[in-house]
Amino acid sequence: MNSAIIQLLVLAAIALFLILRLKSVLGTRDGFERPAFPTVPDKLGQPAARQEPASATPGKDRDIIDHVPEGSAAAGALAQMKQAEPSFNVGDFLRGARGAYEMILMAFQKGELDAVRPFLGREVAESFDEIIDARKQQGLTIDATFVGIRELSLADATFDAATKTAEMKIRFTGEFVSVVHDANGKVVEGDATEIRRQKDLWVFARKMGSADPNWQLVETGE
Repeated sequence: MNSAIIQLLVLAAIALFLILRLKSVLGTRDGFERPAFPTVPDKLGQPAARQEPASATPGKDRDIIDHVPEGSAAAGALAQMKQAEPSFNVGDFLRGARGAYEMILMAFQKGELDAVRPFLGREVAESFDEIIDARKQQGLTIDATFVGIRELSLADATFDAATKTAEMKIRFTGEFVSVVHDANGKVVEGDATEIRRQKDLWVFARKMGSADPNWQLVETGE
């Protein structure tokens, strides 16, 4: 066998080895791989976050099931609210409820309801007024400072299709500093150095589709 044939056989053997080696590497799926679907540039020209296929969660509204159990009566009520008022968003409502809680609670503590009266149902407003009047008759004043909200969650939701009235029951755990003074300025309750924690269960109501965007506090409890 001449040298040319030997060289050809050697080169063929080397080529076969390289082909088999390349095939074995391409056949493995260890290590980094590109995403199964490409990212999409956003309006600023930066790559957007990886997006799941639209069929991954068919028919599910994350704005609802992130706050109440899927398939629950509350989830059904929230879906009806969105049908009655397509612009309604549960997450936005809860962010608004957070601000409303601080605003209403501090107005009640200080005995100054005028600014928040549009957000109070009639019965709640009357109840608050009675308590504030009783404090004034006793010569009591309250110095209060809001610290923050430790918990805020949607406890329940209902919708009356006949009247389009929606009710949202919200559970709050608030923290604040409160000191009660008598007519002579003496502290009769509370401590300026102590943070109090208070649990509340408030119900807000509104007619969906109404031109008035304000929800009203219609019930309070613990």
